[in-house]
Parts: sequence; C-alpha cells; structure tokens
Amino acid sequence: MKKSNNKKLLAWVAEIEALCKPEAVYWCDGSQQEYQKMLKIAETAGSATKLDESKRPNSYLFRSDPSDVARVEDRTYIATTKQEDAGPTNNWIDPGELKKTMRGLYDRCMRGRTLYVIPFSMGPIGSLISKIGIEITDSPYVVANMHIMTRVGEKVLETLGADGEYIPCLHSVGAPLDPGQKDAAWPCAPIEKKYISHFTEENLIWSYGSGYGGNALLGKKCLALRIASVMAKREGWMAEHMLILRLINPEGRRFHIAAAFPSACGKTNLAMLIPSIPGWKAECIGDDIAWMKIGPDGSLRAINPESGFFGVAPGTSYASNPHAMESIKSNSIFTNCVLTDDKDIWWEGMDTEILHGIDWKGRDWTPASGEKGAHPNARFTSPASQCPVICPDWEDPQGVPIDIFIFGGRRTSVVPLVTESFDWDHGVYMGATAASEPTAAALDVKAKLRRDPFAMLPFCAYNMGDYWQHWFDMGDKLGDQAPKIYYVNWFRKSPEGKWLWPGFRDNSRALKWMCDRLEGKAQAQDTPIGRVPNPEDLYLENLEVDTQDIKTLLSVDHAAWTEELPEIETFLAKFGAKTPARLKAQFEKQKQRLTAKINISSSLK
Repeated sequence: MKKSNNKKLLAWVAEIEALCKPEAVYWCDGSQQEYQKMLKIAETAGSATKLDESKRPNSYLFRSDPSDVARVEDRTYIATTKQEDAGPTNNWIDPGELKKTMRGLYDRCMRGRTLYVIPFSMGPIGSLISKIGIEITDSPYVVANMHIMTRVGEKVLETLGADGEYIPCLHSVGAPLDPGQKDAAWPCAPIEKKYISHFTEENLIWSYGSGYGGNALLGKKCLALRIASVMAKREGWMAEHMLILRLINPEGRRFHIAAAFPSACGKTNLAMLIPSIPGWKAECIGDDIAWMKIGPDGSLRAINPESGFFGVAPGTSYASNPHAMESIKSNSIFTNCVLTDDKDIWWEGMDTEILHGIDWKGRDWTPASGEKGAHPNARFTSPASQCPVICPDWEDPQGVPIDIFIFGGRRTSVVPLVTESFDWDHGVYMGATAASEPTAAALDVKAKLRRDPFAMLPFCAYNMGDYWQHWFDMGDKLGDQAPKIYYVNWFRKSPEGKWLWPGFRDNSRALKWMCDRLEGKAQAQDTPIGRVPNPEDLYLENLEVDTQDIKTLLSVDHAAWTEELPEIETFLAKFGAKTPARLKAQFEKQKQRLTAKINISSSLK
C-alpha cells in the first residue's frame, strides 16, 4: 500500500517504529486479501481455528489467554493535567508520570513482530460527523477485527490528506519475541503491566498488554466514547453509549430513537427489534454507539460510528435475537466460544444443545464438565451490513434526525414500564440518576443500586458533572427541536418474583406509545416522577398480561421513590461544585412533587 503524504502521520509512525523496534512495518490497505492474510497468520500461529466452510463461511474462532478476557476497568486510565477534569468516576494519573511508565514498557516491545499501521474512519468516510483514527498495533487479530468494526484503508488516507487531523492510537500486546522464540497462541502481558490510557487533552490513546476487545480495538470504547466524549464537549456535539433504531408506523412515518442502557438490559435486542404490533416495522442503524451533531436544519443528526457488531455471544439465540443470529452466519470472528465437533461454534443460551466440544480454554468439554464452555464475555465480530434489518441508509453521511431519547435500567420494583419526562431538564435528571440493580457480573454486588448516568459511567472520560452540564447546553442549542426523553424498565417483577412484562418484541408497545405521544395521538397521566400511560393508552391487543399486572407496571409508589431521594442526593453531591445547578433544581422539584403527593394521599386516609 502507498504510504500517506501526511508529514505529521509519517513522523509519528517513524517515532513509534524507533521506540518499539518491530521487525517490519506494514501499512494496511483495507482489502479483502489483507483481511484473509491476517486470519491466515493467526491460524498458522495457532491462535485461530477456521470454522467449517459449509456451516459458517469465512469465519474463525479465537481463544484468548485466560488472563485477557474482558475490558480491564481498573487498568483503564484518564490522564489530565488537573485531576478534577477527570472527575471522581475515572482512574486518574498525571500525564507525564503515565507516559514515562508506558514509554518504558513500549521500549522494544514489538521486537520480533510486525508493526501494522491501520488508517480507519469512525463513521462513513467523509461525513462531517465522522473522525479519522490511525491505530498502530502488533496484533493481526486487531487488524482483522478493525476491518469489520471500522472503515479501513486507502480511502481514509486520501480523505486525511497531507495536513488532515487524526487521532493517534498506539497498541501493543506487550510480548516481544527474542530470535527463535516460539510465540504464544495469544500473546499478552500480565495484568499488572496492562494499561489502557487516554490522554484526553491531546486526543491520544496508548494501550499496552491486552489483545482483547475494547482494550485493543481502539476505535471502539477508547476512541468512539472516551476520547470522543471529550472532543464532543469541546466541539459542541454528542458521543453517547446508545443504540440507534428507526421505527416506522403503518402510515409510513419514521421515528428515530437513540437509547442508552447499562449492561444486561437488552440493548442489542432492542437495536434489532421485531415489533409485535401489526403494521409497525423496525430497522437497525446501530447497536452500541451514537455520534450526534446539530444539522443545518437545527435537528440533532446521528450516525453509528462503527461498521460492525462486537456483541456478547452467550444468551444470543434465535429466540432472544434472531437478527443477530442471522448477522453472524458468515464472515465473522468469534472469541472464546465453544468449538463443536463439526467445527462450528456454540455458547450457553444458544438454541441448540451439544454433547461434546472444545471449551474456550482449549479443553474437552461436555455439559457435565461443571464449567461453562464459553466464557461469559465471549464475543462475535460481524459486519453490520449483514444484519437482515440494517437500515438501507444507515451509512448516510448526513445522519438521521433523532426524535426520542430513551434511558433505562434493570429494576425489579419501583420504576414503571415507561415514563415521559416533563421537559428536557427533567429528562437530563432521569438520565443522570439512571440506576440498575446489580447483576452477577457487577463488582459491587453488595450495593442495592448502581447508578450509571446515561450508561456512560465507564466511558465518560471527563468529569461527569461537566458532562451533565454539556447535556443542558445541547438542550439549549436544540430548543424546540430537542428530542423527547423517556425512561423504561422492562424488568419489573411481582412480589412473588414473576416477570410482569414479556419484553423482547413486546417492548415495541412502549415505543409505540412514545411515537403516538409525539404525534399527539396518546394520552398520559402526570405523576411526581414524570408522565406515564394510562392502561388504555398502551396497545395491549394479543398480549397475555393480567390487567392488574399492567396497572402495577404503570404504578408509581411515592413512598418507595421518596426513600431513594437521600441516596440520589448523596450521589449528586459526589461531584461537588461540578454538579450543575439545573440538576440540583430538578432534584428539588422531584422531592417537592413526591412530598406533595404523599401529603395528599396521607390526608385522604
């Protein structure tokens, strides 16, 4: 591939080559031949297994080292000159100190390996909402995955030009090779030497020691959320941990929805929704990240900056998400799944059962083995273009106009099925106080609730108080064209532990109410926490849910909401002077509404 004529880029690549001392330098062109070459290198090295061509065409299974299986949040750092700019929710290190440590690790770290230069675009190449990144890596696995997850190649360098700006992303697995030394099937550094570092004042990413997922595919969480969140604040746009969905009603009107959920709340399933309501249709634009800028017409326009899905495999099935299963039929990379005896992949929660396979650690496995065959964070990487319901214009460089924002969490009680905010500021309060009950995967399992503002807690690379203020500022700029804001909870249970809402396809019923509200077709009742549907406002035909359960799903327990106020107040106070006055005002308004309702109900007894 012809090298770039961008002097800044050429100088940076030369600097990293001198530091890391690779055996060779390779500039990626993004071609199919290159993709196959990377997979062949991995297969020869013993890190990849080609799956049966008749069952899963052009697809490969990788197994990582057991120490390198997920994002390492406690080794993820935000480096800013002032610690308060990183805020209390991030791991902060002084930039000078961190660079000194990492330069020591990078010194000759690519010895015996090839340095790959990956020019990539987050978002359609040339879009005014897109950004260009350059990742340097010594991992063929990373090159292959970046081919799927981003737009890679010569067109990116052409768009960059001689003096264009790019985001430098440096990655190494941290496993130099001596002459004649046999390589590991999955090279990586021990946990104490892993660093995923973000120098936000320079738009710079340095990652060392991990070859897995978001630690190594630096266009994903590192660039598309952490660095982009800071760039968005600085430049006046939004980088959010949100799916993007197009919903089309029987009259043909399109509604564009962006939704933020913490893990284990059905985000991917909603992104690929099959509505249960006759005449309604859904199309997927993105399943994980949304970049949004105000367009010439004043509306908020969104793109999916990624070009692929990097999804959690366990639990994905034709029952839970048939469109995801169709998306991974071919041209996909699987990581830490079970290899079946007929050279296909399998994981827990898939529709089929198996008697024997090779587990994610490379051992013989049966259902009686006593351990799960696939790692709980096993992944698939698949082109978004293969999704059966991908929006025909999902790569429109202009983006799509967002009508609705949705926040949500996993709550077995208290929170109604769907709530509409009173206005933009109240909606920001909803997002800022979003919470989920902990799951088995959460570290803070002793906590009653885990606050995850806007589902951005691990990904907002600056002070969360400033992030909240940015949402208020964007609302001011959007004015009457600001999207409407809603909060949903698919996970409410009865006191006996029975799920009250079927979820999955039937979540479209809550979305229909939101769309009907935009058109003035549906009513709502005011409560202290927002506007909720009356039972008759929801489309409930052919839904096997008891009438009393529907009432419970839409009910607001004033006492239970009041009990949470002290914890919310403590959470907001964590950000000190950075907590926006408008957010504090919304807290006080909610407190007053709840107190008034309790007093009214008490006086009626």
